[in-house]
Amino acid sequence: MPHILLVEDETAIAATVLYALREDGHEATHCLTAGDALQAAAATRFDLAILDVGLPDLGGFALCRRLREARDLPVIFLTARQDEADRVLGFELGADDYVPKPFSPRELVARVRAVLRRSRAAGEEAPRALAAGFEHDDEGLRIRYRGELLVLTRYEYGLLAALLARPGAVLSRAQLMDRVWGESLDTGDRTIDTHVKTLRAKLHAIAPEADPIRTHRGLGYSLEAG
Repeated sequence: MPHILLVEDETAIAATVLYALREDGHEATHCLTAGDALQAAAATRFDLAILDVGLPDLGGFALCRRLREARDLPVIFLTARQDEADRVLGFELGADDYVPKPFSPRELVARVRAVLRRSRAAGEEAPRALAAGFEHDDEGLRIRYRGELLVLTRYEYGLLAALLARPGAVLSRAQLMDRVWGESLDTGDRTIDTHVKTLRAKLHAIAPEADPIRTHRGLGYSLEAG
């Protein structure tokens, strides 16, 4: 039974969505705030999150970044905003769908089913999207390289996990900043380059002959595909 995280501060809307999700056979947990959602996500592995963009404490976009620091969670945004810029930002953050209010709960449930199907299909095609030599325990927040556990800082882990999620794909510095550092105001290209350098040193200490992190000048970084 898929477990859905619903983060919505309007209780009337939440009640109709919860009813529709449970009638469709989903388990659903409702949180009123982003803070409550982060606590719930730390204790429970959800299959999909439905996030209201206009939350009172953190906001749906920032919450999405925080949730995805731990794992690549499918996300559907709910919003009363009709601004195209907001929709574009949602999709740039990796939203799987974007539903404007008011909406039909039945339509939302249909979109949930569609996103879950795509997520399962992607998992079947690449159940562990890893580069050669890496093992990633995304629940335990641990990464091994050539069988050895890497001792990583929070941001080193986030950076390597982002690259591991798409081996072979080039991620720009802007994408890495968004996925790993989120809204940190003191982050720049030099910060990312410094963390890549320390990561390379730790990987080199295990396998001096290998350099799995590729630099693409003017574009960003990628992890060598297996």
